[in-house]
Amino acid sequence: MDFTFDEEHEAVADLAAQVFGGEVDLDRLKAAEAGGGRTDDALWSTLAEAGLTGVGLAADVGGSGGDLISTCRLLEEQGRALAPVPLATTLVAADAIDRLGTPEQRSRWLPGVVGGDRPLALALDQPAGARWEHPRVAAVRHGETWQLSGWLPTVAAATECRLLVVGAGIEGSTDTGLFLVDPSEHGVTVEGVVTTDRRPHGHVTLTSAPAEPLGALDGDDVTWVARRLMLAMSSVTLGVAEEALRRAAAYTSEREQFGRPLSSFQSTAHRAADAYIDVEAMRATLWQAAWLAQQPDPDPHEVAAAVLIARWWAADGGQRVVHAVQHLHGGLGADVDYPVHRYFLWAKQLELALGTPSSDLARLGELIATGARSTQEARR
Repeated sequence: MDFTFDEEHEAVADLAAQVFGGEVDLDRLKAAEAGGGRTDDALWSTLAEAGLTGVGLAADVGGSGGDLISTCRLLEEQGRALAPVPLATTLVAADAIDRLGTPEQRSRWLPGVVGGDRPLALALDQPAGARWEHPRVAAVRHGETWQLSGWLPTVAAATECRLLVVGAGIEGSTDTGLFLVDPSEHGVTVEGVVTTDRRPHGHVTLTSAPAEPLGALDGDDVTWVARRLMLAMSSVTLGVAEEALRRAAAYTSEREQFGRPLSSFQSTAHRAADAYIDVEAMRATLWQAAWLAQQPDPDPHEVAAAVLIARWWAADGGQRVVHAVQHLHGGLGADVDYPVHRYFLWAKQLELALGTPSSDLARLGELIATGARSTQEARR
């Protein structure tokens, strides 16, 4: 396993840093928040002009043909800047259409993604107790048409998307699949909500809503795209944590107490060191999982475990980092006029979207136990 990024990965990260650094500042963030957290349309257009909205898509639809790691590098830079655009959900939904969709579906939806049309939404969020591989949205077939029914809470970009990609269970069987849903169709209701990070989400209710199967309705598609989404959100979380810690290091090096920089005090150094270890663990587990997931013929058990580990570190480690950063800033950490509090809000929302760390550990334990039983059975 080689964690060295190639020239393409570095070029994507450098370009993303240049765009976000030139476009996103405190005034732009405040303006987005004042508007109910809506997408910064000017920034979205700039990303499209730079070719970044199509970074992971094939060349025949206008994309640059980048891989999963390129996408994750882009999202890491978004996290650093707290850029108010629904990149993760759009990139993962577009990747699903690109890799799983029919030629007609690809040509209908993907050029618009590359060109900076309205974002896509990935509706996989499930009520408490549900799992990605067992969606509670029900898909019913009526001759040549399909209809979906169910409730999907806090779907990112649902209020402003042009397409919903929905995971659903096929009624009457244990099969699952991905479906395309037009949010303007009858039977689709979206209730707008603003979440902890002040970004627009929506509670989506589907009542016999018309839907189109994405590709051939392979039973593994929902799990495949869910893992991509987990890695995408883990990448954003890594960027949030990296930049938050960088700001804390700068602040404690400049701020003095008793004639000495705060960073020279042992308690400050220990807290920052713990946060640094968390960031490095988040980084290592993310790139391991992304590298494994994009291999030509990956071991499903190995990929599942790696994604869960990366997801746990992002959710659990990310929270520890932003808590430490707020404490290292003292009273300024709680001041909503000071920029650092936004990193805390973004990390908290990402933790909630990734899932609770305790549930990830439970699932990882199940996965390890299942692998151990399979190994024992194979040896008999």
